[in-house]
Amino acid sequence: MWTRDQGECGTGAPVARTVTPDGDVILLVPGESAAARAAAHAQDDDLPAVIEITDVAPVSVPHRIRGRARLAGWLTPVRGDDRAPCAALLAERHPVGELLGLTEALEADAPYTGRPAWMLLRLEVGEISVDDLWGAERVDPEELAAAGPDPMAAHEAELLQHLASVHPDRLAGLCGLLGSREASGLTPVPLALDRLGLRVRFTRGPGLAAFDARFDFPEPVADVCGLRRAVRGLFPAAAH
Repeated sequence: MWTRDQGECGTGAPVARTVTPDGDVILLVPGESAAARAAAHAQDDDLPAVIEITDVAPVSVPHRIRGRARLAGWLTPVRGDDRAPCAALLAERHPVGELLGLTEALEADAPYTGRPAWMLLRLEVGEISVDDLWGAERVDPEELAAAGPDPMAAHEAELLQHLASVHPDRLAGLCGLLGSREASGLTPVPLALDRLGLRVRFTRGPGLAAFDARFDFPEPVADVCGLRRAVRGLFPAAAH
């Protein structure tokens, strides 16, 4: 199982998040956010919390929401000796952490004084549900702990936007791989990209979604160079 980590920044929303090897979700939130205040007020009491994640396609396409995930569990501030390793893990996966002064502000031996500008929170996950392009299902927290990030997640938005704006003619050629499906008059829009393949949404007019088609790569890709080769390989296949 592989996960995407696409945090969103907004008023009170986490500016970054990551998953620990134990499957807990570490969140960096503004110190004045409702989540930070509630977690600090709860002290050592269990604070039920829910994270809802919406995955939106980075290109203009009918029905842009590709999926939703819901993680329910118990929220606590990251304290004591746990603060430094959690901050280091977050800064490693989200370089923005360095700009926020995580290394200095979240040292394990640095106590909170007043209301901190930023707070690290931990969600101990008890229940997960996902509804995406592959269907709706529940996910065991152990699966989340064992998951790793898809290596293409950081490059997906840029590559999909490039395909949509620069190579619409090549995308149109993929209609030839649809077999017996009616391809006349379809407009293809790249919808999703991962280490295993490309998903394209074929529409029949502005605002009208027809269907999605998945084009698998010959083998999983491990980096962006391999991804570009795999995507280019789809277009010659479509021409035959």
